[in-house]
Amino acid sequence: MRRSRIFTDKALAESASVELDARNNHYLMHVLRVKQGQALQLFNGSGREFNAHIDALTRKSVRVLITEEVNPTVVESPLHTTLGVAISKGDRMDWVIQKATELGVNVIQPLLTERVDIKLNAGRREKKFAHWQSTLISACEQSGRCVLPSLQPLKSINEWLPNDNSDCKLVLRAKADSFEQVKSHFTSTPQSASVIIGPEGGLSPKETAAAVAQEYFPVGFGSRVLRTETAPIVALSILQANWGDL
Repeated sequence: MRRSRIFTDKALAESASVELDARNNHYLMHVLRVKQGQALQLFNGSGREFNAHIDALTRKSVRVLITEEVNPTVVESPLHTTLGVAISKGDRMDWVIQKATELGVNVIQPLLTERVDIKLNAGRREKKFAHWQSTLISACEQSGRCVLPSLQPLKSINEWLPNDNSDCKLVLRAKADSFEQVKSHFTSTPQSASVIIGPEGGLSPKETAAAVAQEYFPVGFGSRVLRTETAPIVALSILQANWGDL
């Protein structure tokens, strides 16, 4: 039977006894309905993974005993990827964060752009980010990753553009050069790549021009119009297939 993978922010070491937090307690007791002695795998985002088993169960707590450190089931991609993505309504942002994490993204930068029509006060922003972080953690648990992508604080696109130092920088634009055409500009394999995806309606011409001024390559992903939640998955898949580990 496959061991359930659980993320915890606690320090982990062989032979250590760890009491899990409320999020894990609810999932283990009420979703998985674990029993004492059941085997688990634990990770805390540092790149290490441990076998463990349920040592003690009460109505309000789960304590596990770590038995051994094991080799990670998933090795991180050699290509460091950053996704700059305009925030979107409903569950579309959840979908992007989940699938980007599965595809090995290292940094997720939520962006405010001219055509984003979402208003977030401080309270709503805090709740959104807690929810997105939980989505990211669940995707790591499911996909086998032992390193959590970094979810960055919300920024305007103009705040972020000058601070992106990736080897390859792309900005999605309709009717732009194909990825193969952009790829021809690189004589060696980039070690890092970033891509900016706009909201429904895309980036404004002014925003695209600002990105190009910061040495981003405009790129198109085929002749069809992609939704804002589809484009990041296509972009990351292409980058990983060419320079990463797909």
